[in-house]
Amino acid sequence: MGILNRAARSAPITALMAVTFTWACTESSPFSPLQAPVPTGELSVAYARWTPGPFDTCSQAIHDSYNTVGPDGKLYPTWHPANDPATGCSFGHEHGTDPRESAIYDQIGDLPFGLANEQLDTFNPGMSRHEDHVGHKVEIGNDLPMSFGGPADVVFEAKCHFLIKMHQGTHSKDAFTNNMHEIAYHARCTDGSGVSMTFMTNIGDAGSFTDACSGNEIFVGTPSPATSPDGGGHRRIPTRQCVEERILVAPGQNSSFGSLRESWQISESLRTVDNHSLVSINPYFNVREPSRFFDPAKPDVTGRPMDVCYELMGNQAARGGTCDEVTGEGTIQGIVHDDPRTGFKGAVRDFDINSFRIRNDGGPEIWYTDPLGHNGQTTEFPGSIRQFIASIDNTRGGADLHGPRIGKEKNHSAASVHPPN
Repeated sequence: MGILNRAARSAPITALMAVTFTWACTESSPFSPLQAPVPTGELSVAYARWTPGPFDTCSQAIHDSYNTVGPDGKLYPTWHPANDPATGCSFGHEHGTDPRESAIYDQIGDLPFGLANEQLDTFNPGMSRHEDHVGHKVEIGNDLPMSFGGPADVVFEAKCHFLIKMHQGTHSKDAFTNNMHEIAYHARCTDGSGVSMTFMTNIGDAGSFTDACSGNEIFVGTPSPATSPDGGGHRRIPTRQCVEERILVAPGQNSSFGSLRESWQISESLRTVDNHSLVSINPYFNVREPSRFFDPAKPDVTGRPMDVCYELMGNQAARGGTCDEVTGEGTIQGIVHDDPRTGFKGAVRDFDINSFRIRNDGGPEIWYTDPLGHNGQTTEFPGSIRQFIASIDNTRGGADLHGPRIGKEKNHSAASVHPPN
């Protein structure tokens, strides 16, 4: 993952291809200076996909100036602020926390958005999966206290730095059927645990999701790609039934806007070619008040919480909370779902680290897996991704390394942010 000279970001795109790349690494980094990415001049599919909408004031050229070179030498989009500091213009979306605030940023560098998606095209062209730009979300945790708990009630402590990027779009119908999403997971811990891995994680069953309120599985249709494998965990997403039961309430009651919460719960592992688990993780990515819910009565099966603020179902309506705040208790009419004034942007997020297990004691630190994190081996192959896994077994006596929640209900929004975000 290359580190682009940020001073060049205001330069024209043609000039960006010729800038000097610097490289930072430590002994625990998955790369050495001799393995710094060499720009090929090729553009990834993820690059230059965003275009400004009617509420956005930044040009596509300014947006595309936020880029980095991936390990394959191609140019990728990367993190940027919601508003360009040089011009003051707005992009209308945000990508979470600035990765430069991470204590391990100098080891990792800028994150190439869409790397695993790109490699999937090579590894299995029949399983092509390209996600939108706005769904890439970054979060960090520095010096986080971690704990071990085992069958003998032995507890150890360690501290870890985390730099994690998850593609979690909460504005469209995509996740109703599609369970395959890119994750980049970087960690360095005082006990020697450490990983740098990027892959496509399959969250729950393809073609369906879990109702956030009832817990029932909702089958929606064929995923894209149609060959998406089922995975562990769940994508918990609110539905129209949630809205009717908890948001549209009788006079004198308050709506439960906390019901409009998504929780994408991952249960995933990186595995060798003989199916040995090298690393397993189960983080939960949580979003409060997303800009969508599942509504089978809609032509695109996508309901909008902002529209519900103006809805009347008999004598039942959305009362209090976000709707009253945004509409001035109904005095402000006509705010549409993608208006920057909406209160439903999917920008209030946090995630639970949960368990972080490494079983690579005495093994090599560099592995090559397919884009799904499987078929791990020590030599690269077409479509493979280079993964760093510390040579350690951190499951001490059967105990798992566990971590806390990061950024509890942290609001990443700016006044200019709006769906799609």
